[in-house]
Amino acid sequence: MKLEEVPVIGTIESLPDGLDQPYWDGLARGVVMIQRCPSCQTWIWGPRWLCPACLTPKPEWVEVEPNGRVFSWTRTWQKFAPEFADHVPYITVVVELPEAGGRRLMGVLVGDDTVDPRIGDPVRGVIQPPSKLTSGAAVLRWERAAG
Repeated sequence: MKLEEVPVIGTIESLPDGLDQPYWDGLARGVVMIQRCPSCQTWIWGPRWLCPACLTPKPEWVEVEPNGRVFSWTRTWQKFAPEFADHVPYITVVVELPEAGGRRLMGVLVGDDTVDPRIGDPVRGVIQPPSKLTSGAAVLRWERAAG
């Protein structure tokens, strides 16, 4: 699947309490933001109001390079949502980010859907620009990277 063809399911928006808004604002600027505790330096994902390691309030949002390795993956054949009906099969990956303390992010793998990823394969994040397909939000996707 090509980057400009990947839809989202439903509407993308920040959580009602706004906790994850810096993540979405970062994608809109073309960067990936993840929380990091200013006290103990623990990387945090998903977003939290307190550091889970030391309970420091309001962890900072830090820009990270979206370079990682495939931790897990699956190929979806079922048309679970009308938005993806014309796009099956597609591959979803869980990516471990070494530069962010091994935190894991998930997303659609763009490119050749017929080639199986392997655990440990290098991938890099690409940001799909806002469009009608993405409910007007920038969205993080993954593509294979040179090893």
